[in-house]
Amino acid sequence: MNRNQNQLIARLPDALLPWYEKNARKLPWRETKHPYAVWLSEIMLQQTRVEAVKQYYARFLETYPTIEALAQANEATLMKLWEGLGYYSRARNLQKAASVIMEQFGGVFPTQYDAILSLPGIGAYTAGAISSICFGLPTPAVDGNVLRVVSRICEIDETLTSAPFKKDVHEALLAVYPKEAPGDFTQALMELGATVCLPNGAPLCDCCPASEFCRSNLHGTQKKYPPKAEKKPRRKEYLTVFLLQCGEYFAVNKRPASGLLRGLWEFPNTKGLLCKEDAAAYLEQKGVKPKDILLSVLRNHIFTHVEWTMNGYLFTCDAMPECFTWVTGEQLFNEIALPTAFKQFAELLP
Repeated sequence: MNRNQNQLIARLPDALLPWYEKNARKLPWRETKHPYAVWLSEIMLQQTRVEAVKQYYARFLETYPTIEALAQANEATLMKLWEGLGYYSRARNLQKAASVIMEQFGGVFPTQYDAILSLPGIGAYTAGAISSICFGLPTPAVDGNVLRVVSRICEIDETLTSAPFKKDVHEALLAVYPKEAPGDFTQALMELGATVCLPNGAPLCDCCPASEFCRSNLHGTQKKYPPKAEKKPRRKEYLTVFLLQCGEYFAVNKRPASGLLRGLWEFPNTKGLLCKEDAAAYLEQKGVKPKDILLSVLRNHIFTHVEWTMNGYLFTCDAMPECFTWVTGEQLFNEIALPTAFKQFAELLP
């Protein structure tokens, strides 16, 4: 970044801190500086809307109020608690990090940036956020929101996925981070990107505390910055999903320990979109003894890099072969954590 761009970034603390004090949203995780609570919120907020996180955040802290409780959590219960948030590796890494804190830090959340960064599932952004908000360290937390703000203010022609751009922004912010209120400045940058300097060419410049010196506002180039990275087309996959009911029991499977949705529960499925006759024949081979088809539906689910098209069949059947796990409806809805791709079928069950 050049000298002029660095000078613009240097103006951000004085512009944003008074604005944040007056305009900050009231969010439950802003009511505390306890590192466990802030850490949890930052992990939950990754790739997830604020409104969706609120209820999960409260329920999670109620169930696991301490790092020790999280470290000792039953994995099935943890996954059920996370059900619907997606990106389940986040929950697993939370528990791994909690175990590391118990074993290596005596159950006390580390207070130094490098130690926080060493924890499983914590990258530079999260470590910076926790360090500044909880421990008053002048450590930038640079995510997509912050990069978008800087790109527009400085008219920087770099995509948000550019590693050198992210490094330059981190270093430029590090040089100007206010020592008296680093946590507020971190949250002010987040707030500006989340509520004012919005994505998709729609910033609310009339409400922006940086509008007087923002180059893209002065030049009317907001839609140009940041430039969009070329997206790779999602891979398309086709599945047939089986909802198998035998009396009061339903069939589920555990997914493999590696790959997409690793280790989570699913309804039995196979590749390809099978017609009713082929679906019944497939189940015969599995020893299910299918009887009647009660339901046939087509559903889609979009992951980051993959799109699933799924043909779902609800069969009644006369046998419960051991190749599947059979659970009651109560267990299915109260104990089994189903990812959203499959949960949409569960909602159709009688």
